[in-house]
Amino acid sequence: MTPTSFQKKQIIAAQQNEITEYHVYKNLATITKHKENKKILQKISQEELGHYNFFKTLTKQDFGPSKFKVFYYSMIARFFGLTFGLRLMENGEQNAQINYKEIKNVSPKMKQIMNDEKSHEDKLIDMIDSKGLQYTSAIILGLNDALVELTGALAGLTLALNDPTLIAIAGLITGIAASLSMAGSSYLAEREAGSKDALKSSIYTGIAYIATVLVLVAPFLIFSKPIISLGVTLCFVILIIFVFNFYIATAKNLSFKKRFFEMAAISLGVATLSFFIGMLANKYTGA
Repeated sequence: MTPTSFQKKQIIAAQQNEITEYHVYKNLATITKHKENKKILQKISQEELGHYNFFKTLTKQDFGPSKFKVFYYSMIARFFGLTFGLRLMENGEQNAQINYKEIKNVSPKMKQIMNDEKSHEDKLIDMIDSKGLQYTSAIILGLNDALVELTGALAGLTLALNDPTLIAIAGLITGIAASLSMAGSSYLAEREAGSKDALKSSIYTGIAYIATVLVLVAPFLIFSKPIISLGVTLCFVILIIFVFNFYIATAKNLSFKKRFFEMAAISLGVATLSFFIGMLANKYTGA
C-alpha cells in the first residue's frame, strides 16, 4: 500500500519519536541500579531502534533524536526518580499509539510494532518499583497538615496581629511545634502498625511539615504589609498543591484534577474561615 501524504507525515513523526525514545530509554538504563529494570530498559531501547530502522526503509531518510526530550526525560528521572520519569514516558508511549493507528495499514509489520509498544507499556508498569514511593504517604501527611493548619493560622494571625514580623514569629513557633508533634504521632502510629520504618516515616513527615512552614512564613519576613504577605503565601499554597499533586498523580497514575481541587478547597476554605475569625478577634479585642 502506498502511503498518502498525511500518512507520510505520520510515518516521519513516528520515526522521529522512535529514535528519541531509543536514546531516552538507553539513558534511563544507565541511571537505574536495579539490574532487572536495567535489562528491560536496554531491551526496550533496542526495540525502539529496530522500529526506527523499519520506518527508515519507508521514508528513506535519517533523523536525529529530539535533544530536548532526551535531556528532559533523563533529568526528570535523575532528579525526581525513575518511577516519575517512566510514568511520563508511558504517557508519551500512549500518545505515540495515535500515530501508529493512523498508519497501521501501511505495512503488515505495523501490527508487530503496535504490539511492541503495548508490551513496552505493560513492562514499564510492571517494573515500577514502589520502594521509591514508600514514604509518599508520610510526606503527604506532613505536607497536607502544614498547608491546612498553617495557612489557617497565618490567615487568622494576619487580621488579629496586623504585624508581619509578629505573624512570622508566631507562625514559625506554631509550625515547628506542630511539625514535631506530627512527627511524633506518625512514629507512634507506624510503630503500633508494626512498621519497621516507623522512624524514617516520622522523619519524612516532620521534614515535609517544616519545609512547608518555612515557605509559607517567608513572605511575612519579606513584605511589610501583612495582607500582601498573606496573598503571596496563598499563591505559594496553590503552587505547592499543584506541583506535589502533579508529581503524585503522575507517579501513582492517579487523577490529578480530583486531588488538586480537593486539597486546594480544604486549604483555602480553612484559610478563609480563619481569616474571618482573626477579623472578629481584631474587632473585639482592639489589637
